[in-house]
Amino acid sequence: MKHQDKWILWRLFISFMKIGPTTFGGGYAVLPIIERETAERRKWLNSEEITDVFSIAGSVPGAIAINSAMLIGYRVAGFAGAAAALAGILLPTFTIIIGLSAIYLVLRDQPKVEAAFLSIRATVVALVVYAAYRIGKTAAIDYPTTAILLLTVGLLYFGSGWIHPALLIVGGAAAGIVIVRTRQRLGKETKLEKEEPVYDYMI
Repeated sequence: MKHQDKWILWRLFISFMKIGPTTFGGGYAVLPIIERETAERRKWLNSEEITDVFSIAGSVPGAIAINSAMLIGYRVAGFAGAAAALAGILLPTFTIIIGLSAIYLVLRDQPKVEAAFLSIRATVVALVVYAAYRIGKTAAIDYPTTAILLLTVGLLYFGSGWIHPALLIVGGAAAGIVIVRTRQRLGKETKLEKEEPVYDYMI
């Protein structure tokens, strides 16, 4: 086990069991909540590590929330941690979906239910935008990475009908390799994280 806390498996299960119900509306909407629980509250990972987890989880098949839970669990407590986090995030979601499906079949034509879903969709959009903003702050660390980010957004927007997201991921990885090798040949250092501004308060 990678973590010294003997209750770490239980803590992983409980943490992701609390996160599980918030996956309603799509996996990306839950990323800020996962970051707040695992990086800010529990201190299991730092902001750069959690961004790496989200990047990997979004680059492989499967729901990003579930992939992120397994990756974080593995980083914290190995295979047992991954299983605990996976069980935690799936159990409440499975239970809620079964209950909501039964209720929706009965009340789906009610105006209040339709209005509630309309508001939920708007809230989910806000959560996704916030998640993109938080991840973007740690991903766009210099001019090349910012250019890659903007180019990818443009390709997704204008080429959504003919460009597969997997091609963009592969292209981004290739661009990163080219940028690093070019900098090495020019004798320049490659930054792996964003530098915080340094203020001189001495008079």
